[in-house]
Amino acid sequence: MRIEINRYIIADTEICHGKPTFKGTRIMVWQVLEMLEAGVPVEKILNAFLVPLTKEHIKAALQYAGSLTKGGDNVVINIARDKTKVHA
Repeated sequence: MRIEINRYIIADTEICHGKPTFKGTRIMVWQVLEMLEAGVPVEKILNAFLVPLTKEHIKAALQYAGSLTKGGDNVVINIARDKTKVHA
């Protein structure tokens, strides 16, 4: 299942186990957010991966993180269901 989160970010169960990634890449949004949190300059992040990102990708990641912390229209990407049967 594929969910378009915004213009630059998708969640697809066939890509990176459904984690949000940037469209057309396997770069996970959390990777960029952690780099920002660690103080890595944006210019360095843009060229840190095999597929170069743009400032719009970074902005989309920050907007996505902001929307998650606001609540409301959060996207549930995958809910693991335990299919183990317990026999009495």
